[in-house]
Amino acid sequence: MRSLNIAIVFLMLAAFASASARAQNGPVGGEGEPWRKQQWHLPSSDAEHPARSLLFRPPGDGPFRLAVIAHATTQNVLRRVQMPQPEYTALAAFLVARGFTVLVPERLGHGATGGRYTEDQGGCDEADYVKSGRATAEQISLALEFMRGQNFVRKDGAVVLGHSAGGWGALALATQDPKALSAIVLFAPGRGGHANDFPNRICAPHTLIAAATEFGKAARIPVTWLVAANDTYFAPAFSQQLASAFRSGGDKVDFRSIPASGSEGHWMIETEAGVKAVSAELDRALKAAPPVAAKKP
Repeated sequence: MRSLNIAIVFLMLAAFASASARAQNGPVGGEGEPWRKQQWHLPSSDAEHPARSLLFRPPGDGPFRLAVIAHATTQNVLRRVQMPQPEYTALAAFLVARGFTVLVPERLGHGATGGRYTEDQGGCDEADYVKSGRATAEQISLALEFMRGQNFVRKDGAVVLGHSAGGWGALALATQDPKALSAIVLFAPGRGGHANDFPNRICAPHTLIAAATEFGKAARIPVTWLVAANDTYFAPAFSQQLASAFRSGGDKVDFRSIPASGSEGHWMIETEAGVKAVSAELDRALKAAPPVAAKKP
C-alpha cells in the first residue's frame, strides 16, 4: 500500500510539473529595446521544454502580420546545447520596419530550451533528410499556430524565413494554406553541409536532392531561395540543384545567388551587412504574395 501511495504521489507531481510547464507559454517579463523586444515561451512537442523565443513588434496594438525566423542547427551535440539564443537582430529590424511582428523561436535540443533533439538527420551515409526536415517543420508550425492566437497577430499573411536547417524545415511547410502562410524565404537551406567539418562537402548529396523533390510535391507557397556566392555549406551551384529538385514538384521558386558576403556567406543573414545585401530580394519576396485582408472582429 505504501508503494502504491508513493506511486500515486509521483504521478500527481509529474502531472503538476507538466501542467506548470504548459502554463508557462506566453510572455516572460516586460518589453524592452530594441523594437519592444520580449522573451516568450512557446509550445513545443515536449510540454516540459517550452521553446524559448524572442518577439519583436512595431508600435501600436496591431494586428500585425507575423514573420517567424527559423534558425540554423548543428549535428554537434556540444555546440548545439551551448548555442546562444538566436536573435537575427538585423533581419528582425528589417521586418519590424515593414510592419511585421517577428518571432525567433529556439527549437528543442538547442541552448536554453533544452530537451530531446528531434531533428537528427542520422549518420552521413544514411542521412534521413525528409524526417529531419519534417521534425523542424513541426516545431515551426507549433510556433505559428500559437502566435496566430494572439490578439496582436493577424490570422493570415504570415511568412517564414528559414536559415540553413531552419530553411530546410521551412520547405516542408510549403504545403500549407496560402492564405495563412503567404511566403517562404530561405537563406541557404539544407542539411549535411560541411560534412566532417570540411567546407564544400555534403553528406549524401543525392539523398538531399531526393528529399527536396519530396518536399516539392503538393507545395503551394511561393518560395524565395537565396544563397551567397561564398557559401561553403551549400554553394550556389548545388543550391540551384536543390531548388530545381524542389521546383519539379510544381511549386514556384525564385532562386537568386547573392554576391559574396563576409568571410563565410552561409552566415550572411545574421549580419547587418548581409541583410542589406539581400534587402531588395526580401522586399520582392514579401510583396510577391499580397496578404489577404484581415477581417474586422
